[in-house]
Amino acid sequence: MIRAVFPGTFDPITLGHEALIHRASDLFDEIIVAVAAGVHKQAIFSLEERLQMAEKSCGKKNVRVMSFEGLLADFLRDHQCRIILRGLRAVSDFEFESQLAHVNKTLDGNLETLFLPPNNEYIHLSSTMVREVALLGGDVRKFVSTHVAAALLQKISPPCR
Repeated sequence: MIRAVFPGTFDPITLGHEALIHRASDLFDEIIVAVAAGVHKQAIFSLEERLQMAEKSCGKKNVRVMSFEGLLADFLRDHQCRIILRGLRAVSDFEFESQLAHVNKTLDGNLETLFLPPNNEYIHLSSTMVREVALLGGDVRKFVSTHVAAALLQKISPPCR
């Protein structure tokens, strides 16, 4: 069985994430969407909320959603996986993602990182951008699934105008 792990904080999960997960689920026997506890980042959604949104967004039978803390390399080792799946939106992502790939390879020489470009319509999309649009009162329905848009609307009060 060939299994790949797609890690991230998914705060929130976007249509770009969903498209990448869907494409990858056709390439691998199993995809584990690994939702990071994200202690190094200040998330607007709790870990439980991010897990629930990801589970609702990942409707394929060969996709599992799990949380993790600590080193990604340890998570992969614990789940008998050696493939890390990452999306690359732009050349600007490459330097950071390349550094992460090298660190993970140094931590565990069996790990390989595979980069997938996003679908063209999501090349600009990031969770950070979605949060910013939501915080400024913008409509995020073109960027996230309906259930995620509703969760964002409930979580973030639009600014007074």
